[in-house]
Amino acid sequence: MFINILRTLILYIIIILVLRVMGKRQIGQLQPFELVVVLMIAELATIPSQDIGVPLLSGLLPVLVLCLAGLSTSRLAMKSGGFRSLVCGLPVLVINKGVILEQALRQQGYNLSDLFEQLRAKDVFFIGDVEYAVLETNGELSVVLKAAKRSATPEDHNLKSVDGALPLALIMDGKVQDENLRSLGLETNWLIKHLRPHGAENFADVFIAYSDANKNLFVQLKDKKSS
Repeated sequence: MFINILRTLILYIIIILVLRVMGKRQIGQLQPFELVVVLMIAELATIPSQDIGVPLLSGLLPVLVLCLAGLSTSRLAMKSGGFRSLVCGLPVLVINKGVILEQALRQQGYNLSDLFEQLRAKDVFFIGDVEYAVLETNGELSVVLKAAKRSATPEDHNLKSVDGALPLALIMDGKVQDENLRSLGLETNWLIKHLRPHGAENFADVFIAYSDANKNLFVQLKDKKSS
């Protein structure tokens, strides 16, 4: 028992030192290759701590090799833009002048729920307020608001909005969000009627549609036409 505890403490200290050498970034800020290194180190470190039949040095060697590989990859990425693009990918524009780039989202495996979650985390609730949004290589979303919206208020939209009311998605990727529709006291007939002026013949034509508490509707069609 004492041997297991001692081996675990030694591994714990060494792993801390290894991660310290690799840098101070948080998990959410790691590049893909860095996350792979961290996960593999964590997995490998459990083997010698659980099995005293495995020599401690044999357990530490793969950890040190991974640390060296991670550091080497990081240095190469700093020196070579092409290599960095290969291992880290490139930032991707996902909103351009208030219009969501549907194809860019699909290529990144990024859905509308993910997008809205990150926008809300940045206190952005209206797609139309966004000049540009860029999905960074670490999965974070960088947002540039339109100049007139950088301190967005209901007056910026010429709306007499209910205080504290949030816009709700009524259609996402062609699918009606029934719960949100009901929470606004609306029915599908109302939605169909108000989609037609935007050029949508049916729900399947709509990439995203959302409304505020005053029933002001924003619609973006799947062919990237927006109104």
